[in-house]
Amino acid sequence: MHHPTLSTGWRALLVATVVAASTTVPLSVGPAAAAPSTDRQQQYAAAAGDYGVPSVVLLGVSYLESRWDTNAGTPSTSGGYGPMHLTDARHVAALPAGGHHDSGAEDPRGDDSRPALVPAPQPVEAPAPSTAALQTVDAAAALTGVTAEALRTDAGLNIRGGAALLSAYQRDLGAPVGTGTDPAAWYGAVARYSGADSADAAAAFADEVFTTIGAGQSRTTDDGQRVSLPAQSVRPERSWLDRLGLRRLARPDGVECPLTISCEWIPAPYEAFGDGDYGNHDLSDRPARQKIEYIVIHDTEASWATTLKLVQDPTYVSWHYSLRSVDGHIAQHVKTKDVGWHAGNWYVNAKSIGLEHEGFAAQGTWYTEAMYRTSAKLVRHLALRLGIPLDRQHIIGHDNVPGTVASTVRGMHWDPGPYWDWTHYFDLLHAPRLDTGTPATGLVRIDPDYATNQPAFTGCVTAGVPCAPRGSSAVVLRSAPAADAPLVNDVALRPDGTPNTMAVSDQGARASAGQTYALAGRQGDWTAIWYLGQRAWFHNPASAPTASWTVGVVATPKPGRTTIPVYGRAYPEQAAYPDGVPYQAISPLQYTLAAGQRYAVGAVLAGEYYRASTFDGSSPGDWTVIRGKNRYAQIQFGHRIMYVDLADVQLLPSPVGAPR
Repeated sequence: MHHPTLSTGWRALLVATVVAASTTVPLSVGPAAAAPSTDRQQQYAAAAGDYGVPSVVLLGVSYLESRWDTNAGTPSTSGGYGPMHLTDARHVAALPAGGHHDSGAEDPRGDDSRPALVPAPQPVEAPAPSTAALQTVDAAAALTGVTAEALRTDAGLNIRGGAALLSAYQRDLGAPVGTGTDPAAWYGAVARYSGADSADAAAAFADEVFTTIGAGQSRTTDDGQRVSLPAQSVRPERSWLDRLGLRRLARPDGVECPLTISCEWIPAPYEAFGDGDYGNHDLSDRPARQKIEYIVIHDTEASWATTLKLVQDPTYVSWHYSLRSVDGHIAQHVKTKDVGWHAGNWYVNAKSIGLEHEGFAAQGTWYTEAMYRTSAKLVRHLALRLGIPLDRQHIIGHDNVPGTVASTVRGMHWDPGPYWDWTHYFDLLHAPRLDTGTPATGLVRIDPDYATNQPAFTGCVTAGVPCAPRGSSAVVLRSAPAADAPLVNDVALRPDGTPNTMAVSDQGARASAGQTYALAGRQGDWTAIWYLGQRAWFHNPASAPTASWTVGVVATPKPGRTTIPVYGRAYPEQAAYPDGVPYQAISPLQYTLAAGQRYAVGAVLAGEYYRASTFDGSSPGDWTVIRGKNRYAQIQFGHRIMYVDLADVQLLPSPVGAPR
């Protein structure tokens, strides 16, 4: 896929408009010529003073854009650079083609009772020129007299560019400017800074900024700078939003989003094509018909425009929600009662909601704080309404969904990838944590420090070439407790038994933040977990731990069983199927679980199969859930969740017999 750039004419018009609206702001300010401060807090203070922006407003906007991080000078998915997320649409145009959605390897329906659906690659649409956020770096360059390259790469100058933009937006509204002005009067400028093209999305962004100001924040950035935003109670003057003249979205009844976020209804089509074929999702009546167990986090591997085009194609695939990078705006496409074709595993599809986040799993981009926050608000809303636990056994990535049968394991997708910040995401979810364990309790929760945990992955842009150093949620697993030991083997990905690799797409030897595993041993600074039928070691020194201890339940083979099979779906036994409904085989994956091994249990589930094979439900058994006597334990077997027959295992409290 390719990503066309914003037109040169539109960029020029945008810069000219901003500059014309800001003629009272000097293009250069005296202190800019002085030696710049290397203290990030002082850089914010100086920029706020020079451009007449209240420091709490500047800090609040920057926090919601980047959490004050520099991201090593790399751009976000929407082409934003630095702590102030100054955007450059030329970067979006230059993103490499490709993506897991068009790999042709995974059947997104994941239902082998029907012919596999292999979507054709789709062209990438140009970004909508009405979104002014696509080229703010040029506007900031014109306002400050600093080159666009310097604004992209120098954190201090980037902050000045953001301050200049806020000041320009404030003056354009006819609002007061100055560090002593009431922060409440900056609501309109903050809303415009979001780059949103609707009043709803702009207001949601501004509200989150002022919530951040009210709560205060303090953290160490990814480049080691300590920055603080003191809590300050501000009641923003929301009437300034009206002067922006943004469109107001229609929000029809039934859109399943909390009222505090910007959300619209852009339906995915349910259409028949003839010859018994139809798309692009299935009708159901969940949770009355079937409990929803999972929320699946994806990234789009495409621009926002392309994402919306794809989900509205009846011959393509579907998911329930899309989330925009620049401002966190959400579009809902499929009702949560219905089944989207998104996870590549029909059992998971039938019991999940899919969220697609505008982004790329590997190509040097990062996910914006605005998108993380609206995503977390949506997921928490859905989880509380549907009774879905806020843990990594139920809030999972597409990369945690298992293959359905042995032949599909290799083709499963791996988004959102190792650069999705699961720890921060679960903090935003306000998810409960059970940290009462010790090594003796026998369960390990992966918990690296995202910023400093930087595995040496390769192939983010070019195969075999090292990726730029970046924070990651993933820890690498080795076959022995040594930094030079080979990685462990995933027999489904590498049947010859050779070690897995550090390729960013090769997740056969890694575990991710929040995932829980059974302890398999400890040696010095190294900890072993049971993983894909073997001991897998990761570096976990007491001085900088990459895991924490917890308690729970583990599954182990029943006495007398040497090995037991592992499954990618929890289907009922053959006797449960009514006449006329084809039996879906209970087919094991390549893996086995051996006696003496233990795996953390995430849930106990009834064997279920949702039958949906025709457009109008006319086939025998259609639109019904087939349930049998089989019950399964969901376990954390590798990087992906998997299932074991409850009749094959004992469920034990984790401290029993845990290795020291």
